[in-house]
Amino acid sequence: MLLDNTKNGFTLKSDFELRKAYFLFKIISNKILSKIGKTALEVSLKLRLPILFIIKGTVFQQFCSGETLDESFNTVKKLNNKNVKSYLHYSVEGIENEDSFDLSLDEILFSIKFVAEKPILDFTVFKPTAIASTKILKKVSSNESLDKKEKMLFDKSLDRFDKICLFAYKKNVKLLVDAEESWIQDAIDEIVLSMMIKYNKEKAIVFNTSQMYRSDRLNYLKTIHLKALKNNFFPGIKLVRGAYIEKENKRAKRNNYLSPICRSKQLTDQNFNNGANFILSNLNRFSLFTGTHNEKSIYKIINIMETNNINRDDPRIWFGQLYGMSDNITFNLANEGFNVIKYLPYGPIKEVIPYLIRRADENTSVKGQTSRELHLIKTELKRRSVI
Repeated sequence: MLLDNTKNGFTLKSDFELRKAYFLFKIISNKILSKIGKTALEVSLKLRLPILFIIKGTVFQQFCSGETLDESFNTVKKLNNKNVKSYLHYSVEGIENEDSFDLSLDEILFSIKFVAEKPILDFTVFKPTAIASTKILKKVSSNESLDKKEKMLFDKSLDRFDKICLFAYKKNVKLLVDAEESWIQDAIDEIVLSMMIKYNKEKAIVFNTSQMYRSDRLNYLKTIHLKALKNNFFPGIKLVRGAYIEKENKRAKRNNYLSPICRSKQLTDQNFNNGANFILSNLNRFSLFTGTHNEKSIYKIINIMETNNINRDDPRIWFGQLYGMSDNITFNLANEGFNVIKYLPYGPIKEVIPYLIRRADENTSVKGQTSRELHLIKTELKRRSVI
């Protein structure tokens, strides 16, 4: 099978790095050890124990590309040598206030400028809650009235969105807008739609993210398509399964409403695949960025492309994976001529720890993910005759 070639999959990993990755995923796969490690990390940070060098040599090196943009660009170049593109994200979580939003705006604008000056980069990304109040987005999504101050703050957020999208348009940099929780996503969808209508007149520059574990997202894609035809623009869609399933279900249960999440993993997979099929069937309008580690979905997308005679390197189709995970997907697809891209988080070690904890939690909770990583690493170590 295409994605089983471990020689291609771990082409950038030394024997030592492979062993270290195996050790890390072994720990992460054990829920008890993972929980103990997470607790020990949080306690150590509170007590200000000197552990950052340990983190840097282990989980940070596995899941992050560096502490600065320049340091991360070394990783970008290594990946590019294997026909793998990158998109960089400053993964430091800010505080919700206007000063923090303005600082995030500057960081995002700088990232667009950085990408524009580097021919081997195409995309950048940002989180809406880095530049807009969650509280206000929630009220707008619920169609609640804003008071005078909230209206002023919301207008400032809209201005930040527009500055970012305009700058990306002028610099010809593709811009991924992350998805958030369902109770603030409606407002984000409307904002991003207005940006796509404004800046995606010739091609997809602004990409909205659709979390397909939401049962309403296929209808959302169909609605976007109709609006694209009516308003003559080209939607960019980043298709993912979703990141807030436990939070979504808990909130729905607590507030006694029907969860927006699909009732099963099988229905989520079906929704994701249907979404990809719909976009690929309307490629004259859409551009598709698939953020997935699910091999079955990737094979389905490849099959659709082959059935419809879509070129492997069609610039409207991208396959994306997280740095440090699913290298078998990334490098094997790149080796076959598909457009592949890695998400490279960066930032000061201490500041990106929340991101690292989420990566560990995700690998622990996603059934089959870590065991698949371990199996592939072990297979490659055996192939190299180093175990």
